[in-house]
Amino acid sequence: MVCGCDWIPRLGGAAARPFLLGLIGSLAAIAWPAVAAQAGGAAGQAVMAGDPSPVELVESWPVETTLDHPDIADAPAVWLEMIAGATRTLDFAEFYVSNAPDSLRTAHPEVAGRLEAVIEAIEAAAERGVRVRFLAEKKFYRTYPETLDRLDAHEGIEVTLFDVASVMGGVLHAKYFVIDRREAYLGSQNFDWRSLAHIQELGLRIHDPTLTGKLARVFDYDWALAHGEAIPHFPPLDTPLPEGYHCAFSPTGFLPDPGDWDLPRIVSLLDGAQRSIRVQLLSYKAIGRDHRYWNVLEDALRAAAARGVEVEMIVADWSKGGATIRGLQSLQCLEHITVKLATIPPWSGGFVPFARVIHAKYLVVDGARAWVGTSNWEKSYFHTSRNVGLVMEDKALAARLEAFFQSLWDSGYVETVQPGARYEKPRVAR
Repeated sequence: MVCGCDWIPRLGGAAARPFLLGLIGSLAAIAWPAVAAQAGGAAGQAVMAGDPSPVELVESWPVETTLDHPDIADAPAVWLEMIAGATRTLDFAEFYVSNAPDSLRTAHPEVAGRLEAVIEAIEAAAERGVRVRFLAEKKFYRTYPETLDRLDAHEGIEVTLFDVASVMGGVLHAKYFVIDRREAYLGSQNFDWRSLAHIQELGLRIHDPTLTGKLARVFDYDWALAHGEAIPHFPPLDTPLPEGYHCAFSPTGFLPDPGDWDLPRIVSLLDGAQRSIRVQLLSYKAIGRDHRYWNVLEDALRAAAARGVEVEMIVADWSKGGATIRGLQSLQCLEHITVKLATIPPWSGGFVPFARVIHAKYLVVDGARAWVGTSNWEKSYFHTSRNVGLVMEDKALAARLEAFFQSLWDSGYVETVQPGARYEKPRVAR
């Protein structure tokens, strides 16, 4: 499965731990503006200014590109602020954890040290009495154990490996965390230093406690499954979700609230489009891992184009190969559909494996409705793997997403797919 950043370098020790602990300890009060600036320019401005919406867009952008958006907070700063504000519980569900090696953090601390600061913040939270639970995909632990072992060895932090394949058939592909059951974060960022410095990502900081409670239900459900325990009973919610907001989770058959399955909600958005569909993903593929044609999203996109809706799609240049590019070329042949491939130039500091790529996953329909989540658009993400997201009928947020999309669409980082061209897949790994 193409999952973004699946490589994790070996770790050394916990470099600069005393300094970072002191930094994190004062983050919420005195040091926050400085940390925000260090983590990425205008990061945190939207957080500090406040946002009346139940959610707030949060981005990561590849250094040495023009893809930073000053009106959108940066993930490194947002994560640090959220974790520093935890008083009771921190629950993480992550595909994997990848910290940068000590040598790289020493040579390029402003780029390679961003996840280290987050890890230090988690350890500091545990030391001040916050209960930390960390759920991670078991499949990747065998190759990538270092940082999870470091966390698990820390008093107050419990790491659990979730063998999703034995239960659902896929992987824990979701990336989210819940703070004190009052706010949460979900997005395309893996818990990977590269996701915070070398990859274009997009996520949501969720301020609403009811939406946060829905994510907490998914966490409790999976925590029980991972421990072989009985699934908790989930009573009806005491308060309704914010108007126009809907949870969108997968896979079907493994949801605390069965009506939250994301695939029908995404299809409904596509089917309801009247003027425009704009979607950005790491990958889009209508051929499943079983090599069979999967028509659910394909039919919805083609039907929209047939009724005159302008469909615009951006996917990563990692899609240059095999059945994936042939499927994109077949879409490009259709009237009212335009597909572009995005290429992020190399970093001046050297080749970075499984990075320098776009990895955000979102959809905007008619400039008024949107989905932001953790799923790439392939069958397995919806049917066998754990993913999370939100569907939102929020014109203000949709307008910001459209601007986010347009800035990449009009940039020099994209090229339109050519139906008759032969493409060479870029170098991804070492």
